[in-house]
Amino acid sequence: MKSLEGIKRFEKKVWLSSPTMHGEELQFMKEAFDSNWMSTVGQNINEVEKCIAERIGCKYAVALSAGTAALHLATKLAGEKLYGQARPHEGTLKGKKVFCSDVTFDASVNPVAYEDGEAVFIDTEYDTWNMDPIALDKAFTIYPDVKIIVLAHLYGTPGKMDEILEIAKKHGALIIEDAAESFGARYKGKETGSFGDYNAISFNGNKIITGSSGGMFLTDSKEDADKVRKWSTQSREDAPWYQHEEIGYNYRMSNVIAGVVRGQLPYLDEHIARKREIYQRYKEGFKDLPVMMNPYDEKNSEPNFWLSCLLIEENAMSPLVRGEKEYLYQSQKGKTNPQEIMEMLAAINAESRPIWKPMHLQPIYRMNAFVTEKGSGRGQSNAYIDEGEPVDIGADIFRRGLCLPSDNKMTEEDQGRVIEVVKRGFVSF
Repeated sequence: MKSLEGIKRFEKKVWLSSPTMHGEELQFMKEAFDSNWMSTVGQNINEVEKCIAERIGCKYAVALSAGTAALHLATKLAGEKLYGQARPHEGTLKGKKVFCSDVTFDASVNPVAYEDGEAVFIDTEYDTWNMDPIALDKAFTIYPDVKIIVLAHLYGTPGKMDEILEIAKKHGALIIEDAAESFGARYKGKETGSFGDYNAISFNGNKIITGSSGGMFLTDSKEDADKVRKWSTQSREDAPWYQHEEIGYNYRMSNVIAGVVRGQLPYLDEHIARKREIYQRYKEGFKDLPVMMNPYDEKNSEPNFWLSCLLIEENAMSPLVRGEKEYLYQSQKGKTNPQEIMEMLAAINAESRPIWKPMHLQPIYRMNAFVTEKGSGRGQSNAYIDEGEPVDIGADIFRRGLCLPSDNKMTEEDQGRVIEVVKRGFVSF
């Protein structure tokens, strides 16, 4: 690890992305307490569903306990629409393949397994770090019967939606849009979370706005919204007793959590503006370094800049080897790697993280199919297998990339200290 002499350690930890609270949240939580509506019904839930639907531009929103719950019920619903109602204790996707983003958090993908389906991972592209439309189109030539695409917008940056929507339409496939990280981001003026047939956002503690937990299912179909609402409350039938005719879940958002989200919502654009400032400050601070920031389509996209990330140029990478849970690197003059930078940031009490490890490299999914622009296989981990050119782009971004401290409460001075640490990684003496 390079020397950090002269760089002062933060007395209070600088986080990757922690909640930014304002005070109004307590007012709405107190309303839930004072009215005794502490369960999964109440005015906060009603208002949050109404406001989110208006913001996204969809007709219906269903407040759930987590973004993962929204993704699960979206996946279950897509399976039922395509393949019919499942037999008791079987998932709606039993024996079916689903195309999924590869570089994402596993909450995007696990619902496919919950519903007894099989994820086929689609490689990433360098322009936005999202699902590669060329690889997706190729995947349909290999698996022409697939009818569901699970698409995530990485770190708040919209994917190439025009191309992906066109491919989905050509093959008659439904899209489940995971906008958990991208609430408030826009593609050609349209909010993410409104492009798919079934859509989800998250209010987890580290998201652009938070409820401490919680998520939202989004749709233009009243029938689908009603179905998800029923499933999320244990599929109770309209009877004078507890009648259950299909499997249900305890997935509804509480009125207390909804109060936190309700208090956060007016600050969404303020949070995005602050995140954009952080991104731009990093970009300016690193302009003379052999790195690039996580990219986006500046003509068509407006990210929410949830996390600012960097990618080290190949010729500036020092040797790094990662195992399943351990790593080894060599510190070299003028070069660095993500693990060394992470250690240096940790030494001054600042949090950072690797890029999401691609799903096809995860032990639990290593035997699943994986499709790239140049080929297909199962669990390949060598990012350089074609005359030095990356075949597995997601693995390459994971190898060279890093999520930087992106907390809204960082001061300019705090961020300047982080920038100086990254610069130290590339010292040539």
